[in-house]
Amino acid sequence: MPRGVGVIGAGPGVAALHLPTIARVADHFKIVHIADAGSGRAEHLAARTGAAHSAGSAALLADPRVDVVAICSPPEQHAAQVMAAVRAGKRAIFCEKPLALTRDEADAVIRTCRDAGVSLLIGTNHLFDPAWGRATHHLIAKGVRVQTVRVMAALPPNGRYHALVTELEQVQGAHPRPDMSDPDVAAAIVRRLLLGLGVHDLPIVRDLAPALERVVYARPLAPIGYAVGFIADGVLVQLNAVMLPGGADALWRLTVGTDSDEVDVEFRPAFTHDGSALVRVVTDSGRVVEHPREEVDGYVAEWRALAALVDGVEVVEYDALLADALYAIDLADAAADAVRVGMRA
Repeated sequence: MPRGVGVIGAGPGVAALHLPTIARVADHFKIVHIADAGSGRAEHLAARTGAAHSAGSAALLADPRVDVVAICSPPEQHAAQVMAAVRAGKRAIFCEKPLALTRDEADAVIRTCRDAGVSLLIGTNHLFDPAWGRATHHLIAKGVRVQTVRVMAALPPNGRYHALVTELEQVQGAHPRPDMSDPDVAAAIVRRLLLGLGVHDLPIVRDLAPALERVVYARPLAPIGYAVGFIADGVLVQLNAVMLPGGADALWRLTVGTDSDEVDVEFRPAFTHDGSALVRVVTDSGRVVEHPREEVDGYVAEWRALAALVDGVEVVEYDALLADALYAIDLADAAADAVRVGMRA
């Protein structure tokens, strides 16, 4: 019998991604309730699935049909909503990235879930993409030493991140467009973009280079983006992302340089069910090995992973979830500091 899912959030991501994804795992889950923050969008989305709808999360959390809560709200609400779901007695939670925006929030969320024995999964779809599992197997099997990691994302405009910049303008009291010459504004934008966008790949980076040492450089990129370089476990990591106003075709690529070859993972465009990422290995002799893509994408894979947690087939790795969250937060804080220092120098 599929478990009932209550979705907190009714934005474009829920409509374009989460509803179609949950429909693909109908043997495990069924949407029974959708809540918005008062926009009225939940009613429209609920009509597509035959689910109930409400404004605010209270009615959803009180709904006895809701076994699993999917938190797809703005990042600043994630931590509080996870803990509210636990207090409401829900046994499983899917939380969009990031889990939290501060170390204290992350500690509190993981402690609350651990104490209650609640299954928790963070929606880092790149980590769950079968292609990354294949790339990891290659790195482990060869026993190579990772020397560099590069993540490059060139993306079409995304309303969520444009709204984020607007929100920061209001917080900072800036002009209609963000004053990127203000170090505090620039630092805040880079921090939030790393926690909202860069966090897609940071659990992968932490697996490869777990000990964050220092940020070498960090700066915002116009119109919306960042360039960050840091050292972790002696590995040079470069993160570059920009949203192009022309709406170019999306490119999201992670490249791992080792002492013997280069492993390149090209992820599929966001919000699409187009199979797994593409993995290419370039050896030091120049030979290129391209692995076949799989039908399952990271979005479906992460919900299947949640089903395995709920069914007791797998156990929740609370320590790993906390480490992932703290790694992202510490990097975002250090990058923001580097932006301020660099702009004031």
